[in-house]
Amino acid sequence: MKYLAYLVAVVGVSSVVSLAVHTPPAQAQVAYGSYVGIGPTVGLSDGSQIGGVVAFRYKLLETPISLRAQALVGRGTAVVPTVSYDIPLNWQTDAYLGAGLVVASGNDPSPVGNKISFALQPGIDYMIPNSNTVIFGNAIIAFDAYRNSGGTAFSLQGGVGLRF
Repeated sequence: MKYLAYLVAVVGVSSVVSLAVHTPPAQAQVAYGSYVGIGPTVGLSDGSQIGGVVAFRYKLLETPISLRAQALVGRGTAVVPTVSYDIPLNWQTDAYLGAGLVVASGNDPSPVGNKISFALQPGIDYMIPNSNTVIFGNAIIAFDAYRNSGGTAFSLQGGVGLRF
């Protein structure tokens, strides 16, 4: 009877060790949550310009894909819809790479040009724990973005969003 306590302890410890050895490690998932946000934008080509951005992300559940759109307003206006591949860095943070189009209006260049062009959008989203707040930042690289010169446009955006 005095060995029964030792036997129970050994079986219990070996069970815990066995579960720890055979349980696959937890992996971070893409941060859930679609959001709408606002912030500043800075166009860094064809002369610097400062403006504003309205950003939208719709997260497709159970896939690392998001639909995104940004409206950039500076001297001119542009809308940049993209599809992104999201890479989880931890439970609250995603890095992503998006591809899409710049749809610019008017003759005055927006922070990303004044012509319809192909765009790449690398960025990062951070979901603040225990809140509906998102901090986002990204760059937009628009190729052949200017009507007269055809050069590449580059802009940086960042801001704060509200998850839904």
